[in-house]
Amino acid sequence: MSDLIDGQYDVFKSFLDKDTPVEAIKKLRLFASEDVIKRIMERYDEDMVRIKEMREPHSVVIDNYETWYAGPHPDDKLWPAIEDDLIKQGWPRDPAINSLDDSSTRIVSLLQHPRKNEFSTRGLVVGYVQSGKTTNFTAVMAKAADRGYKLFIVLAGIHNGLRRQTQARLIQQLVEPNPTLWTQITDLDRDFSPTANPASFFGKSNKTHVLCVVKKNATVLRKLVKWLGDASEYLSDCPALIIDDEADQATVATKSINPLIRQILNTLPKSAYVGYTASPFANLLIDPSADDLYPEHFIVNLPKPHGHFGTEVLFGRYALDGEDPTDVDDGYDMIRNVPDDDVALVRPKTRADAEDFYPSITDTLRRAVLYFWLTTAARRIRGSGNPHCTMLIHTSVRTAVHNSFRDPLMLLRAKVANNLSDSALRRELRDLWDEETSRVPAVEFDEKLVSFDELASELAGVLRDCRIVMDNSESTDRLDYENGPVVAIAVGGNTLSRGLTLEGLSVSYFVRTVSTYDTLLQMGRWFGYRNGYADLPRIWMTEELEDWFRHLATVETEMRRDIDVYMTEGKTPMTFAVRLRTHPSLRVTAAAKMKDAVSALSSYGGQRVQTRYFRKDADWLLGNQAAARALVKAALGSSRAEGNGVDGRYLIRDVPSEFILDFLRNYQFHEKSQECDAKLMSGYIEKRIRNAGTLRRWNIAVVGKPAAVEQNLFDFAPGVSVGRIVRSQFASGIDHTDIKTLMSRRDAGLDLDGITSATKEGDIAKARKAQQPDAGLVVLYPIDKVSEPEPSKDKRKPLNAPEHVIGVGLVFPSPANDDSTVAWESDYISADLSGVEIEEEDFSLLDSEDI
Repeated sequence: MSDLIDGQYDVFKSFLDKDTPVEAIKKLRLFASEDVIKRIMERYDEDMVRIKEMREPHSVVIDNYETWYAGPHPDDKLWPAIEDDLIKQGWPRDPAINSLDDSSTRIVSLLQHPRKNEFSTRGLVVGYVQSGKTTNFTAVMAKAADRGYKLFIVLAGIHNGLRRQTQARLIQQLVEPNPTLWTQITDLDRDFSPTANPASFFGKSNKTHVLCVVKKNATVLRKLVKWLGDASEYLSDCPALIIDDEADQATVATKSINPLIRQILNTLPKSAYVGYTASPFANLLIDPSADDLYPEHFIVNLPKPHGHFGTEVLFGRYALDGEDPTDVDDGYDMIRNVPDDDVALVRPKTRADAEDFYPSITDTLRRAVLYFWLTTAARRIRGSGNPHCTMLIHTSVRTAVHNSFRDPLMLLRAKVANNLSDSALRRELRDLWDEETSRVPAVEFDEKLVSFDELASELAGVLRDCRIVMDNSESTDRLDYENGPVVAIAVGGNTLSRGLTLEGLSVSYFVRTVSTYDTLLQMGRWFGYRNGYADLPRIWMTEELEDWFRHLATVETEMRRDIDVYMTEGKTPMTFAVRLRTHPSLRVTAAAKMKDAVSALSSYGGQRVQTRYFRKDADWLLGNQAAARALVKAALGSSRAEGNGVDGRYLIRDVPSEFILDFLRNYQFHEKSQECDAKLMSGYIEKRIRNAGTLRRWNIAVVGKPAAVEQNLFDFAPGVSVGRIVRSQFASGIDHTDIKTLMSRRDAGLDLDGITSATKEGDIAKARKAQQPDAGLVVLYPIDKVSEPEPSKDKRKPLNAPEHVIGVGLVFPSPANDDSTVAWESDYISADLSGVEIEEEDFSLLDSEDI
């Protein structure tokens, strides 16, 4: 019987290639019994449940959405060809190809069946920068084509370079393995231009799939809209898949591109629109009620690929609520700081200065370039991984600035090439190489250490092969990876900052100013895979930019966690809104794309917040010391302190809330610590007291080192003295320091019984709900003003504050009933950037075909 069911099930799946599940069952009834049909449908339902409940990728899907695709068939043509190509490229079956297979199957299952009479699907796929999104949507296109989708339109960014690169990838993986199955109406060197008799592409006589790769360019898209309109009578049976690569760029809230994309979709009776992006901030802020491109049917959160260098890996991030900060990594030691004084030497201050600007080869730029040549020589010795070697210099959006770098860089190359035997230069190169390889040991990445003596013999050849390339909208000398191994220093702007892959990128020098999350994230061309040289990448940037990227890593992680949480809670794209953490110096996305955004309501219920940023101002720090001492003294007036300082901890229970509110009025939180907004926290406490009668009482803990060494004590009040703790700084700004980590998991349960350092976060929350359901906890930390880091903390440096620092952590209990939310102040939506010249992306060329 099982063999019969197997055979009939294969027949049923073959019917699904041409029919919807309902029609396939009707055909099955012509020769199968109802019992057999029931068994087949049970098996089909099991397959659908398996697809819907895949562990990866996570997805949020509209209610009652029909899933029909159960995965590839043995006789498919297009997906197996991609598998073969990836195997030839060296992709491992597990996890890389299997993960791609699963994620593309899940996405195709969320498209409508191609045989439905009419449909219009809107979806969004969230990936990572340089993580293989092109390969993913190529796999989706292959599987959709194997099941009967006919027209494929790929919107490939706004520049010719990315359009050409995408066309080349699709030709390689889709067309060349099965040339008889495809008709191309664009090619490597030609964007869309109308052809005669468009109906011939979509009539019944043409059995091939139609491929069109176009820029998001108004002139090109208008031609495409008209061409499709001329074939409208033939499109009723033409299932179409539109892939919008870099879906947050030019698609959202633009006057020309957005309406034209919607016109294309309106021309197609059977259309599925799927946006792909690593920076979906703008897409998630589209008004869901408008006739627009909001992903109303599904959002898919692609898993982080194995071996991918992403924001968090390189820059580290801050702990999210519920995480132990000590479990969050600081990132690799691959970031090198460019002093603020150097910036004016490599980037003009104003637009007016750009034409006559001549950059200097500063010490940091010289080190970056020399290190690039050293890494290229080392990679030649290793002889593995990507054959290309690229360095990126990105200081400005302006082409005149790019061009000004040519002569200084060529002069530097000539000087180094002519003086390789000079003892001073060789000593400089050796010291640079030894320093960098000691800071990031090759063995930690399972790579072979290449000594300076080994690579020195390759340097002459590297310098001879190295090209200086100006890649911008006006240049003709572009990066070309199609004609053999490349060694290049690429200087550019927007053409190098979106979608385009810089092959073998190992060194970046980046001081470009930006104003939004999405632009900043997409400019991180250094993200991606570094097979064979994972220990060698370096990024030179300002400390401010490093801080911004670390913040962005936190935003990314929080956004993806929201998507995952909403999936488990049964939410849909129309019933949830992903929260996007804001930043005082950056907008989430361009102002036009935020017109429908609203301020998120914030609840401190169940939250743990802590100070991380501190000013370097002595008066500011002394004021916070006074606020902490006043709180402890006031608390001791109503309660007794538990502890004697032997273990460095004191606890004062049942402190009236007015003392906490006084402390919040007096203690100064740094403006970068958005979650530690004294006004918001006070408002929340007052609402909880007024609405639910909770948070009237608080517990106060003091945490320091055991009070054994008298000279290292910090006195909060008579009888409450502890040793100062060490919290070295992770990064330093102009007027502030960032310690990243303050509270441990155990500290969040200091007023609870049975809590140890091994107690899990969830168990601490349960214990608080059982033992202290209505009381909050304030933890005070005296931080030594010097705070030398441990030798193993290679990304840390001494705090070196003018006075001892008071860190504060607050733990709010989870409410038993509806919480009292408070709205974030509008100051946190975007900063006043009027005093800073910000080089925004220039979309004025969207009407020109020559970009």
